[in-house]
Amino acid sequence: MQGGAFRKSTSATPLTSRSSGKVRAPTMPPLRFVLLRPRNAENLGAAARAMKNFGWRDWVWVQPEVGDLGPARRLAVHAGELLDDVRIVQGLEEAVADCVWVVGTSSRRVEGKRRLTPRQVGSEAVTRAIGGPVAIVFGDERSGMTNEDVWRCHDLSSVPTSPEQPSINLAQSVLLYGYEARMAAQAPPPEPSARPVPATVEALGALEGALHQLLRTGGFLVHEGRHAMRDLMAPLKRAGLSRNEAGLWTAALHRVRRHLPVPADPSEPE
Repeated sequence: MQGGAFRKSTSATPLTSRSSGKVRAPTMPPLRFVLLRPRNAENLGAAARAMKNFGWRDWVWVQPEVGDLGPARRLAVHAGELLDDVRIVQGLEEAVADCVWVVGTSSRRVEGKRRLTPRQVGSEAVTRAIGGPVAIVFGDERSGMTNEDVWRCHDLSSVPTSPEQPSINLAQSVLLYGYEARMAAQAPPPEPSARPVPATVEALGALEGALHQLLRTGGFLVHEGRHAMRDLMAPLKRAGLSRNEAGLWTAALHRVRRHLPVPADPSEPE
């Protein structure tokens, strides 16, 4: 891609106040903005500016379809470094592997996934970020999030726009969620709790893999039961497992599988 090299982004860091050049804003929680298949350079520039407006720096582009970042730099006023520091990956799973909560921006209704307003997302993101990085996922400008994208999110959120003009562009959406998250981050901190460290997306993925192997070995998934696996994993994701609980589930499933007989290949004659 033209217009500058890309480097791996880091978690959100406080910004220096422009009024004095010395006073630093409170440390921001580890909130990540994930943009799926972005295709409009102007939107990327405006999104970078919106993120810097509210003190966010951690963002990831998944399979970007932008070739020239020149237009993006013209709109990223005083935020060009975010275009340089963006992390580019090839899949949503990689972008959110270390996250403890992932919310997708989609207006669809999916059983088992809550529908939150941007304000609710901001408030909950700040609370959940105590346990690790959280991510807000934005679909591409043309078709939004795919069914697979939505499945990888814990919850969903949409902006309550007017039915006369319900759609907003990518940069506007980034600005709205960035603003709500900053407002929540500036509120008085919640009372400390003894909540265990939540499981990351990567840890839940390992649990899902172990469950899939066990069910295949046990003969439950004779054919690739894609929807069956989703239905079985849904309550585990809703339960909000801790990192230790997810690890224990994974270890138990692997141990049980090792004690099962290997199923015969149905293609071989008896």
